[in-house]
Formats: sequence, C-alpha cells, structure tokens
Amino acid sequence: MTDFTYDIDSDGVAVITWDVPDKSMNVLSLDALATLDGQIDTLLADDGVKGIVITSGKDSFAGGMDLNILAGMKASAGDDPARGLFEGIMQMHAILRKIERAGMDPKTNKGGKPIAAALPGTALGIGLELPLACHRIFAADNDKAKIGLPEIKVGIFPGAGGTTRISRKLGAMAASPILLQGQMLSPAKAKSAGVIDEVVADPLASAKEWVLGAKDVDIVKPWDVKGFKFPGGAPYHPAGFMTFVGASAMVNGQTMGVYPAAKALLSAVYEGALVPFDTALKIEARWFTHVLMNPSSEAMIRSLFINKEALEKGANRPEAADQKVKKVGIIGAGMMGAGIAYVSAKAGIEVVLIDAEQGSADRGKAYSEGLLDKGISRKKETVESKAATLARIHATTDYDSLAGCDLIVEAVFEDPKVKASVTQRVEAIVGPDCIFATNTSTLPITTLAQASARAQNFIGIHFFSPVDKMLLVEIIKGEKTGDVAVAKALDYVRQIRKTPIVVNDARFFYANRCIIPYINEGVRMAAEGVALPLIEHAAQMVGMPLGPLQLIDETSVDLGVKIAKATKAAMGDAYPDAAVDEVIFWLADEGRLGKKAKAGFYDYDAAGKRQGLWEGFKQKYAVSADQPDLAHVQHRLLMAQVLEAVRALEEGVLTDIREGDVGAILGWGFAPWSGGPFSWLDILGAAKAVEICEGLAAQYGARFEAPALLRDVAAKGDTFYARFGTGAQEAA
Repeated sequence: MTDFTYDIDSDGVAVITWDVPDKSMNVLSLDALATLDGQIDTLLADDGVKGIVITSGKDSFAGGMDLNILAGMKASAGDDPARGLFEGIMQMHAILRKIERAGMDPKTNKGGKPIAAALPGTALGIGLELPLACHRIFAADNDKAKIGLPEIKVGIFPGAGGTTRISRKLGAMAASPILLQGQMLSPAKAKSAGVIDEVVADPLASAKEWVLGAKDVDIVKPWDVKGFKFPGGAPYHPAGFMTFVGASAMVNGQTMGVYPAAKALLSAVYEGALVPFDTALKIEARWFTHVLMNPSSEAMIRSLFINKEALEKGANRPEAADQKVKKVGIIGAGMMGAGIAYVSAKAGIEVVLIDAEQGSADRGKAYSEGLLDKGISRKKETVESKAATLARIHATTDYDSLAGCDLIVEAVFEDPKVKASVTQRVEAIVGPDCIFATNTSTLPITTLAQASARAQNFIGIHFFSPVDKMLLVEIIKGEKTGDVAVAKALDYVRQIRKTPIVVNDARFFYANRCIIPYINEGVRMAAEGVALPLIEHAAQMVGMPLGPLQLIDETSVDLGVKIAKATKAAMGDAYPDAAVDEVIFWLADEGRLGKKAKAGFYDYDAAGKRQGLWEGFKQKYAVSADQPDLAHVQHRLLMAQVLEAVRALEEGVLTDIREGDVGAILGWGFAPWSGGPFSWLDILGAAKAVEICEGLAAQYGARFEAPALLRDVAAKGDTFYARFGTGAQEAA
C-alpha cells in the first residue's frame, strides 16, 4: 500500500488521500513525495478531472517531514553533500510548484486545474507547506488541531517553500511568530492570521464544492500576478526596511547568534523579498542547505527529535509485561507532589494524594484546580475536562486509601528518616507487586531502599520543577532495583507525556551532577573578581537559558546552602567546593536568599521582578581590573558541565549518550543549539576539548582534568556518537 492514493468521483473531482500505513500521523518520505508527484502528473493530464483535493485518511493531516530522512540526507548526498542537498530540495520545490501552477499557461495564468487542501486536523511542517502550495485550504473546525511550521524548534526552518510562501502571504512582520517562534495555531486562529482560508464542519465536502466552482482567477497566487507587492513593504521600502531591521535585532537578541537556523531563515526571507518567486525558492533552498550542512542542525535534529522520540518510545525499556499505571498514590502534597498529581490525573490515572493534614492535601488538589482554570481561560480546557480531572484526585490523610495502587510516588521532605518511615508505612498497605518510587534530587536510591522490604520494587523518579512544564523525568535504578520497576517507571512517564532517562544510582544522579558544577563555576568566578555581567552574559551567549547566578536566585540561595552542607557531610575531606560555600553562606547570612526573598545576586522590585545585578556584591568581592575574555568564561561554564557528563558515562551512571544529551537539554537547558554535551564535544572535536581542559586544569586545578574516556576518544580520532551513538554500551 502506498502513502498516497487517489479516487475520481462522478463529478470529476480527484481526491488524493494521504494515509501512511502503521503510523498514527502522516509523515512525508521521499518515496511518498515521488508517488504524489506522479499522481499529480496523471490527474493534470486527465481531461476528465476538473480539479483535485488533497486530504488525509487520518484524524490529522500530517506531522511533517520524516526527520530521520532529513538527518540522513547529508550522508546520502554523495561526495559533494551541499550540492546533493540543494538539488534534492529543489526537486521538492519543483513538485510543490507544479501543484501551485496546476497546468496553467505561464503567460496568461489560465487553464489550470483548481487544487484544494482539506485538513481534518493537525497540519505541521511539510503538512502545512504542501497545503500552502494548493489554491485554497479548508480546515476542520477542531480546536484541538494545531496548524504551524515548528521546524525552528529542532534546528532547521521551513525549507519546502513554507518560508517563502508564508512571508509573501502575510508579510515579514505577521509571518515572524509563525516562522521564527514556530507558533502553532488552532484552525480558527490560523484563519484569522491568514495562514489558511476556511474553517468548516466538513473540509472535504467544502473543498470539493469549491473546486467545482473555481475560476481561473481563483487559483492564481498573488506572487504570480504581475505587479505583486510584498505585504508590509519589501526591504527597500521604508516600512519594510524598518521591519527587517527590527526582525534582525529581535533574532539576534533572542538567539545570541548561536542558532544558525533563525539567522538563515531571516536571510532567506530578506533576500527572497527582493527577487521573483521562483528565484526566492532557490534562495530558500540555498539557505536550507546551509543549515543542514551546519553540525548544530544535525545535532539538534538528532537530540530533539530522533533520540527524544526513541527514548519516549522505550528505547532502553527492559523486557517486561505492560506496566501501564491504573492507580497512583502520591505521598506529600507540596509543590512537587501537587504537580505530580496534576500530570497524573490529566493522563487519566486515578490519584490518591496524601498529606499529614487534610488542609495540606486539599491545597495540593487546589493546585490542579488553579492550573485547570488557567487552561480554561486560554481555551485549552473545558469545564467538563476540568471536572473529570479533579474527580480523579482523592485528597486525604488516610493511608488506607492507597490499597489497590500499582505505583506509589513519595514526594516528602528530603530527609532519609522521614522517607524511611513513609516507605514502611506504605508497604504495610499496598500489595506486594506495587512499585515504590521516591522523588528525590540528591539522596542515593540504594540507601533509601534499605527501608524497603521489597528493594527490587524500589526506584527513584526525579521530577523537575515545575512538574507541569518540565519535560524531563530522571529514573534512577538502585543496586537492587528490578526490571519490572524500571518498566513501570518508564511506562508511567510515557503515560504522563514526559521524556524519561534511566540512570544508575550515584550522588546527584545525572542532571544535578552536571548542573551544580555550572552554578559553582559561576560563583567561583564571581569570587575571583570576574564581572558579574560578564559571567551571566557569557552563559546566555553560549546558549544557556539562565546565567549561573540567576539560576541560583531562581532555585534559592538557602537550597544551595542545604545541598552544600549535606554534600560536605557525606564527602568529608574530599569536599571540593569550600570556595563556593564562602559566597553562598555569606549571601544567606545577609538575607539575600534569591528571588523568593526579592534579594540575591540580583535586585528585585516590590512585585518580585528582577531589576539587575546587585551592586553590593562588589563591596565584598571586588571586580578585578583584568577581566578574562568571553571564550575563556564560556569554556569554564561549559566544561564544568560537560566533563561531569563524560565522567557519568565513564562511571556507568549514564549508560546511553542519547539520554545524556536529551536529558541535558530538557532537564537544565544545556545549550540546545549544540544537541547536548556529547554532541557539543563531537562538534568541537575531542582533541580540541582535551586541549581546552589542559589549559583550564593548569590554571584552576583537577576539576578540569580531561577524563580518561575523553582522552581515549581524542587519541583514536573518534567521536562519541561514532562510538556510543546506537544506544547503551560499555564506556570503553
């Protein structure tokens, strides 16, 4: 069975149906595109066909291009990959342009056959670029459907004509949120924005009706009419000039120049606006090729799509029967427990939310109510869906309500004694097959499991805050954790639509192991006299979402004090961060506990809005007259994280570099443009990384020593993905 099939009805309307076998949503492959091309040729040549409608056999229209194909296009493009990629993209342009011109005379714009798109649901990426080449787009009146061009989010931009068509259709200003932010719209909002033409109850029927009544003038695109003017003004027009100046400033301000796709997209729009449409398509293809040739694009596609999707589908799931969660018990109704209850109930799971006092349990449930109310105000929820979700949450103090739970998530205070007491109390009630998960960010799972009578069923599930927004969940295996517990945790994370990584037990696990050195390095530099703005901006300019000092303020200074004290108690004389403690403890003593106290490394106004870095810091730690250069500061901040990721792999805490990269981006925002720490090392080159480490270690000590694994990869001229990219392997 082919992905595209067609049928001609008695009125002479040909309906091409896109329906990829064995997939829940259509994605476009090169073979399928060739099939569509042949069918368009056949139907345009058939005198009995009056017009064409392209639709889907699924509830949605399409989810985009198969990014596995895009990821492999460069490798399969021969000895001259840039030329191969450009030619392949231009072939795609030619097919869509054939649909757009539909057999009409090139001089008179007459004689073409009307071609409409009928979208039953979501249309993203190439799933919108194909309809944009059609003459009219009809979408179902479905608020849950999403219409947009989200390519920028995975390191590329719409390269099948979407950039050129949307910018010409809407103008650069109106197109910018769709192209540069990857904004996805409901059908109604897409119509209002001018992206699609009609929102109807039955898009296929309406499209057929339109096709039969369409005239020559109805199917000619504005840019194919003599005298076409770019909406909002071309770059040489006064209004257009200001638009592009502003867009350039916005792109550079938001991306700090480290995301090549955004700059390339803007270049394609700017240059394309100066030339005729077909030339603009060549310019788009040239810039799209440029992006695909950039290692950043390849790394982002690999981590944010291919690897992320593989992990969500259970790439490292052990062999075990289906472990879908039916009833979850959540112990502790604080911020974390309340968030876990919300995402669980939203996923259709029955929830028992327990706290020591009924008022606290009720407040935990009220947290879900608040989020649902916000969803209603944004038209993402209904009164009915809110009621259904809240009905699944039973807030109580009664541990006996946990009977029948197949998963427990304990989210109480980070105190081993408190957690041990809860574990024993729960296990006295739940059945022997119930899996017990502790939500902890620092305490070793193997130690906590000693309180359990069933250590094989004991596992760590580390949620990130806020739970409803953060995509990553870190699953931690203790020494005795069994395969069923791992499978249960993975299946549960999949149910709540999060991305899991599985790591072995060690202090701080993986995510915190890497992010704490980043924070500490920022504090060290501040104490050394490096200007605070240099530290913060250096981090942002290399792609980190927050500088290390702002991150401390956001998570709270007193939390840093607490972690430092616990770590020092555990490590004794081996504790390496006394210089960091001096700064953090001083801030805490000054009452500057971060954002929550409206005072930390930053100043805040009465409403808690961040104002600027605290000038009083330099009175304690003077700013040095000699400041390091930008690259040096960035290397310190990045290597502090990356070397811990390599050590985690070397020590077997991390067993799959795909999890290392995806976890880094989703967990703490590690420079997404790089694809993650291992991808960044591959882009940089292991030998160059070792060279940087040697320079930093000579100046700052052992924390920057290149791990033996990194040295081995460098010595053999290898890359991490060449050696470990197919999944879990021994780090040797």
